[in-house]
Amino acid sequence: MFRFKRMAAFTPLSNALKPADKLGEGLSPGDAHYRAYVGPPEDYDLVAAMCFGLLTSLGLRGRHRLLDVGCGSLRLGRLLIPYLNAANYYGLEPNQWLVEEGMAQELGEAIVPLKEPQFYFGDSSQLIGKTDFFDFAIAQSIFSHCGLDLLTKHLTEIHGALAPTGALLATFVTGAADNDESGWVYPGCVNYTPERMAQLAKACGYEFELLDWLHPRQTWALFAKPDFDRSWLRGRPLGWNTWLQHGPK
Repeated sequence: MFRFKRMAAFTPLSNALKPADKLGEGLSPGDAHYRAYVGPPEDYDLVAAMCFGLLTSLGLRGRHRLLDVGCGSLRLGRLLIPYLNAANYYGLEPNQWLVEEGMAQELGEAIVPLKEPQFYFGDSSQLIGKTDFFDFAIAQSIFSHCGLDLLTKHLTEIHGALAPTGALLATFVTGAADNDESGWVYPGCVNYTPERMAQLAKACGYEFELLDWLHPRQTWALFAKPDFDRSWLRGRPLGWNTWLQHGPK
């Protein structure tokens, strides 16, 4: 695990770009730009808002510890790092340059000593030994690029890192048939049937539920540890009003 510290020789690649270019406008997902590499640049703000709204609608508070799986250029982290209490945001990302660009362009490094974000620069194997620790984990558009072997690995290792009352929120691409890919598939996508995803979740120790929370291209699902409290949500619409009236505080 690393506390954020910039590499001495690092120079943000966006420093010399025009304002429009800094936003990656017109680029394609996967292009070598901190916003484009993680998805459509025109959706950078919307995806962050969608994820933050879902987390708070399920009860995320500042005191909770959260794992941002595939945190990339801090598209979501730029909202979560200020919101969470110090040292409660953990980002998992194999591409260190994305985190550094996101910190430089979206947050500014002055926030680092105040909020103490933590990072694992690698894959989910970095979580081994971090047992019963996180209250929430989120993996937006990660499983959509994972073959079956990698998906199973991530589900297993994240499960071990979640507290008994914790939950993983994740998206995947639904399809009529399951993919036969292996490893990491990017920028292409893979798909799974909801039935297959439910089977995988159960095999890894989760309680699985599709969520009524719209995504531009994928489907949200809840992978809950057995003691995660969702009794207040049954029979009610998922949203801020429901949580504020009925959810645990």
